[in-house]
Amino acid sequence: MGAVQGAIDVIAREAMLFAGVGLLIGGIDDLLIDAAFLIRRAWRGGRRRLSVMTLSAPSHPGRMAVFVPAWDEEAVIGAMLTTALDRYRHSDYRIYVGLYPNDGPTIAAATAVARDDPRVRLVIGETPGPTTKAGCLNTLWHALLAADAADGCVTKAIVFHDAEDVVHPDELTVFDTLIEGRAVVQLPVLPLVKRGSRLVSGHYADEFAEAA
Repeated sequence: MGAVQGAIDVIAREAMLFAGVGLLIGGIDDLLIDAAFLIRRAWRGGRRRLSVMTLSAPSHPGRMAVFVPAWDEEAVIGAMLTTALDRYRHSDYRIYVGLYPNDGPTIAAATAVARDDPRVRLVIGETPGPTTKAGCLNTLWHALLAADAADGCVTKAIVFHDAEDVVHPDELTVFDTLIEGRAVVQLPVLPLVKRGSRLVSGHYADEFAEAA
């Protein structure tokens, strides 16, 4: 009995030591992130924080393309496109909506907006949905190349959005400036909590908060 108790004590002690080392490593990792933030903040000094108001104009303004893959999104795609067209302040952009041949309701909802505004381009793929988002985006990419060739221009940057996103009025202007000299630009995404839908809306809000 004493031998068994001794073995249990050894296992418990080793487990606690292992857990303590793990917590120490995790704490050091968090401390390094905090230290990097403080060093960067001290190095930047009192430099004015960048905002839309202080952002310089792009050196070479260009056309922006917004890719929106949409499968079974008839409930939101029409409002999303209408809102984007009403909000965007950029002078040269196109919205490419990726659709599927077997998703008639979404096609109809997107068509109702596209028929009144040539900046919305509907791209119906050959493969029935649903497929992967990557597959839909590849279809949009090929459509963009064909459109650029037909229009005799080169799109400056591609912006990705989901069908339920609410766009910011100045995002294309910000992308137009910040993409110069960079391969990728990412802006913060804010979750919109919908009252009366605490389970679904709250779940996504929590995920955004954890990933931010």
